[in-house]
Amino acid sequence: MKIGIVCYPTFGGSGVVATELGKALAKEGHKVHFITYTQPARLDFFNENVFYHEVSIPTYPLFQYPPYELALASKMVNVVRYEQLDLLHVHYAIPHASAAYMAKQILRTYDIRIPVVTTLHGTDITLVGKDASYEPVVTFSINESDGVTAVSEDLKKDTYRHFAIRREIEVIPNFIDLERFRKQKKEHFKTAIAPNNEKLLIHTSNFRKVKRMDDVVKVFAEVRKKIPSKLLLVGDGPERAHIENMCRHLNLGDDVRFLGKLDAVEEVLSVCDLFLMPSEKESFGLAALEAMACEVPVISSDAGGLPELNVDGYSGFISPVGDVENMVKNALYILDEANLPAFKTQAKQRAAEFDISAILPRYEAYYQRIIEESRAINLQPVI
Repeated sequence: MKIGIVCYPTFGGSGVVATELGKALAKEGHKVHFITYTQPARLDFFNENVFYHEVSIPTYPLFQYPPYELALASKMVNVVRYEQLDLLHVHYAIPHASAAYMAKQILRTYDIRIPVVTTLHGTDITLVGKDASYEPVVTFSINESDGVTAVSEDLKKDTYRHFAIRREIEVIPNFIDLERFRKQKKEHFKTAIAPNNEKLLIHTSNFRKVKRMDDVVKVFAEVRKKIPSKLLLVGDGPERAHIENMCRHLNLGDDVRFLGKLDAVEEVLSVCDLFLMPSEKESFGLAALEAMACEVPVISSDAGGLPELNVDGYSGFISPVGDVENMVKNALYILDEANLPAFKTQAKQRAAEFDISAILPRYEAYYQRIIEESRAINLQPVI
């Protein structure tokens, strides 16, 4: 198949999933065309089946804000026409699904019928999409897509709950590449961070309020009183300054390390003992899955799709959102040397169920189904 992938080319979950999916499809022999405003962060390898088309956004004094959606729709039209794509897969509803609808209508004037699959990732539905300014466009764009997928059952239910969606939503969960995300021998790094063999707790995110990083620090502060430990914070964002001040106020000193944005996060995860994800909202929990694949058990909230990923008492523990006391209790239980080895093994076993080799065929079968359904509709006689 010739597949166009439209996504945000950032370190965010939707961009990561879209890029890794495209790379995996290319390895299977499909021609994959990425259409974004800059090269995706994870598009870091060469493959003869991968192509990149940059969306250039012209600026004119007339426009207070550059018309990205129009530029994107025009680029989609161009790529579909000249690369003869079979399908467009757009990740994140805003503004990709609406731009794809516009591209579809333009392509019809060239007698080209292109099916569009829209994948919902989370905040495009749970946060941005609910804004009254966007809701009608989000609803229309999803309903006009030829296929719709969501990364968790919880996100699917949330979408139906808040939008008048007539389309069937197929749940295809996020995935992990176990060839990349696996425990690596990085003992020299652990020695540098934890010279006295302290336990290493870790949190990775975009440092937004929804991640409840205050709870991360609170849990760590209590664990540290009972077990010598250190906290690694990977990522960056608007909450960083607040969290730095909080750590100083709690006298956590050198026991908290801010590592910034890391592409090779698997190297850091390989030396860690526990992953903290107390999020207020989480459509799936890709960062937690990456940790589990590296044999790091997870303490998470019960938000969104996290209970579909983190098996309570097996790959880690689940607590109600904001229940720091319960998270501390569970963290101490896992970090006990009598329990930690089993939880590490079980976290890896759970992650293996989301290996890309198991999820990729589901996307391929879904693409084929949508293409065939679209062809059947287009072949129907006009009455």
